[in-house]
Amino acid sequence: MRKSLLTSLLVGSLGLSMSAFAQSDYPSLSQIDQRLKQISSNSAATLTSLTKTEGGKDIWALKIGTGEMDEKPAIAVVGGVEGYQLISVELALQFAEKLTAEHGDALEKTTFYVFPNMSPDAYEQYFSSVKYERRGNAATVDHDRDGVASENGYTDLDGNGMITWMRVEDPMGDYVISKEDDRVLEKANKSKGESGQYSLYKESKDDDQDGEFAEDLEEGIAFNKSLTYKFPVFEPLAGDMPVTQVETRALLDYLYNQWNIFAIVTFSPANNLSSPLKYNAGGANKRVVTSILEKDQAINAMVSDLYNETISQKAFKQNNQGTDGDFFQWAYFHFGRLSFSTPGYWTPEFKEKTNAEANLLAWADSLGWENTFTPWKEISHPDFPNQKVEVGGVNPFMMDNPPYEKAAEIAEEHTDFLLQLASKQPNLELHNLKTEDLGKGLTRVTVDLFNNSPIPTHSQMGERSRWLRKIRVDIETPAEDLISGDKIKLIDSIGAYEKVELSWIVKGNGNLSIKAGAAHTGIATKNIKL
Repeated sequence: MRKSLLTSLLVGSLGLSMSAFAQSDYPSLSQIDQRLKQISSNSAATLTSLTKTEGGKDIWALKIGTGEMDEKPAIAVVGGVEGYQLISVELALQFAEKLTAEHGDALEKTTFYVFPNMSPDAYEQYFSSVKYERRGNAATVDHDRDGVASENGYTDLDGNGMITWMRVEDPMGDYVISKEDDRVLEKANKSKGESGQYSLYKESKDDDQDGEFAEDLEEGIAFNKSLTYKFPVFEPLAGDMPVTQVETRALLDYLYNQWNIFAIVTFSPANNLSSPLKYNAGGANKRVVTSILEKDQAINAMVSDLYNETISQKAFKQNNQGTDGDFFQWAYFHFGRLSFSTPGYWTPEFKEKTNAEANLLAWADSLGWENTFTPWKEISHPDFPNQKVEVGGVNPFMMDNPPYEKAAEIAEEHTDFLLQLASKQPNLELHNLKTEDLGKGLTRVTVDLFNNSPIPTHSQMGERSRWLRKIRVDIETPAEDLISGDKIKLIDSIGAYEKVELSWIVKGNGNLSIKAGAAHTGIATKNIKL
């Protein structure tokens, strides 16, 4: 990756922990392990290995909080859902580092679960002798279903240690040279009579002679393509069934036991923070719901506004609101929690480029960066004996990851956003307590249960799925003393800044207590002496 002296300057000027900057490039898995163990040396953090992947890598979970952590509202922060998105792991790591070192006050009311890297087998490819943007884990999979696994992957044809692209001159191809940058290809606009000049493939050979290129990769199942929501059946990298991999199952088992999680923030290609999801009545009323529900859309819009106010960088023509089998959509549609996702980083919009690769190269050129692009080089390709074949293009990892020295600034802003989101968590309070003497030893007790938050106690999807636990109200008094009202009352949901009035009639004198809430809303209590 591109390097800069800004690393040491940022450490000094921002007062950041040196442990986060022991490397000048993205951290290896062993460096990540060291940083996680350093975080867990703080008394507020507990580090657990949920399982080991097929490649023998740990899937780590950090639980960060104080006191009765399981009885406080919680946010789960998930990185590394795509192995090529190095910045996502770094953002999750630095959030945990900053949280434990600088923001202990946030732990008084909120618990945080941080899963920094759900794709360590794929992430490791960045440090391999041949770099490419990998998604799958180390499982052995026959992606093209021809009876032989992993027999047609990528090939480093130009020997530069990176898998880029190969363009083949082809009058029936789909691609032409971009008018914005002659180093870049783009789809021919055939609706305007533009004919193609090239076919485009990932750098590879047709090893099994089936007419396909790189269709049976030497990698297994992609975490972010193998969840249960809209599982992409029969697609490569998804597997035969959802949640077949140990790391996926381990995470879901862990989350299903954490009833206190009210929101999940994922660093992934999906993005409903720069631009919120849109409600669609038709999709919302399908048997398999495909649209965010109406009330949840309003919450998404509010949190999106918060994100855009906090994060200085603006998204570059990016509107990926989820793909089949991904974690971000699972967290909302199947887990019923508020689910937010952001890539965390985009190449800044530069010189009004509409092509993302041309935009990246223009920006990199303006800064004098090297190693962003491999110039096109003609090669002799055994599968195209009578055609001109060139290898080159934007280098792997460049489109989705900033220079490492930029990570601190990006992480600082996203930490700020996460803390602000936590400050808006559901917050139940008991107000307006009144006791009224009715005579004959009877007293009416009334109190308002108020949600002092812009976020309702339950997402509309969670309420609809009946998965999130309801709010439970208990009044503690001898059973024979409760004349009217429920000893245990369940409430489906309380909206933002809304209240529910509670009332009982009790007999006699003495002490009673009221306890109301759920793990994901917090617990409110009141003690009364009659």
